Amino acid sequence: MLASVLALAPMTWAWLDSSPHRATADTDGWLARVPAAQAALVLGAGLYGGQPSPMLARRLDVAAELYRAGKVKALLLSGDNSRKEYDEPTAMRDYLTHKGVPVDAMVLDYAGFDTWDSCVRARKVFGAQRLTVVTQVFHIPRAVTLCRTAGLETYGVGDDSTKQWAAATYAYATRELLATAKGFADAILLRSDPVFPGPRETSLDQILTHPTP
Repeated sequence: MLASVLALAPMTWAWLDSSPHRATADTDGWLARVPAAQAALVLGAGLYGGQPSPMLARRLDVAAELYRAGKVKALLLSGDNSRKEYDEPTAMRDYLTHKGVPVDAMVLDYAGFDTWDSCVRARKVFGAQRLTVVTQVFHIPRAVTLCRTAGLETYGVGDDSTKQWAAATYAYATRELLATAKGFADAILLRSDPVFPGPRETSLDQILTHPTP
């Protein structure tokens, strides 16, 4: 019994902490409920043949909607570029460029190796203070809570299209249980530094201080 409670404690922590700070994309009035922020933090979700996976593409579509609606001034694209042949942030930028988002509204974080790293680097490396984190609904509680624990004023928007893949529901739930436990350890128990903690970059600052056209 005690083991079960301890196993579920990180999920409960993430769910309760994020509860007032999240919305589901494509529901009635979702854009109106999202507060204005400096940037949308889009978390990587894999590439297929060098192109964004379906999950990542939906995150990028949602981020583009936030940008066009004036809810954010910049898009911070955080993903894995740990090896030369795998470059999530550049693929994310190229996808958004084809969607009409200006290149000079995007900032690339090549060391977003997991959610905690992306959140900490958003604040410490890129100087963000208020973010809207964009991911899938199943990931939103963890993403929002980790970014808030990293010191960011954070709201989350989740894409719910993954519900069409019923066979994957159990896998996502299992993954979140394990990933949230790791996130709890990183954020609360260990206060882990990102794999690459710096140096400070000013690319986001430049977008935020530039007058809006």
